[in-house]
Amino acid sequence: MYCKFCGKQIADESRFCPYCGKPLEANGSADNANGSYTGNPYSGNTYQNRYQAPPPYCGPAVEPPPSAGWGVLCFFFPIVGLILYLVWHDTYPLRAKMCGKGALISVIVYVAVIVFWLIIAIIMIAVGTTAALSYSAMLSFL
Repeated sequence: MYCKFCGKQIADESRFCPYCGKPLEANGSADNANGSYTGNPYSGNTYQNRYQAPPPYCGPAVEPPPSAGWGVLCFFFPIVGLILYLVWHDTYPLRAKMCGKGALISVIVYVAVIVFWLIIAIIMIAVGTTAALSYSAMLSFL
């Protein structure tokens, strides 16, 4: 069955339309001055706008201030920092910037440590080779 007021499909045994709240019987009469009907569960403030879609989500009105905790987390886990930066760069730009900085600083420190250890290894090899040469020259002298 269809409501004769709004045209929506409703159950056959319905006395009132759940969408518009109007009585489906031919002799439905208003009981009081505001036009509500007796026994209508869909009238009044309780069910008003019950079947409307919620408003679209527009995001937070104000972004919360960025926390240094995000930078520290992303420093120790740079891949997490990269992912959070990519996820948040439109919705939370300050927080995304903090995560990106933490990840970038982590990568820079990691590369600097690797370069430092390579220099130390090269120096150790060079010193070790000269020490070995001088030791073998000393043995040949004896």
